[in-house]
Amino acid sequence: MKVLIADDAAFMRMRLRKLLEEAGYEVVEAGNGKEAVSQYEAEKPQAVLMDITMPEMDGVAAAREICQSDPKARVIMVSALGQQAMIVSAIQAGAKDFVVKPYEPDRVIGAIAKWTQV
Repeated sequence: MKVLIADDAAFMRMRLRKLLEEAGYEVVEAGNGKEAVSQYEAEKPQAVLMDITMPEMDGVAAAREICQSDPKARVIMVSALGQQAMIVSAIQAGAKDFVVKPYEPDRVIGAIAKWTQV
């Protein structure tokens, strides 16, 4: 199963990639929201882990665009505490779930498993 990681922090993408690959997932990456939208269209991942705060296009706008083009998209927001208003916006934009940074590995894997079994 393929998962798209969208985060402007290279170290965060690297940590998530390692976690997901060890759990048996194939991973593709995007460094901002605009890249995430084009990677989603090109790669057709089964799930997306999307940071909220990114350059060029934030995660909420990217989630909205992805969910409008694919209503079945499984976008999971990954954000720091204190961004509750942005999380609400992301859910309204079509995101299915959110994981708070710093995240527990089991929470990330659990969120992907939950939404890809539907």
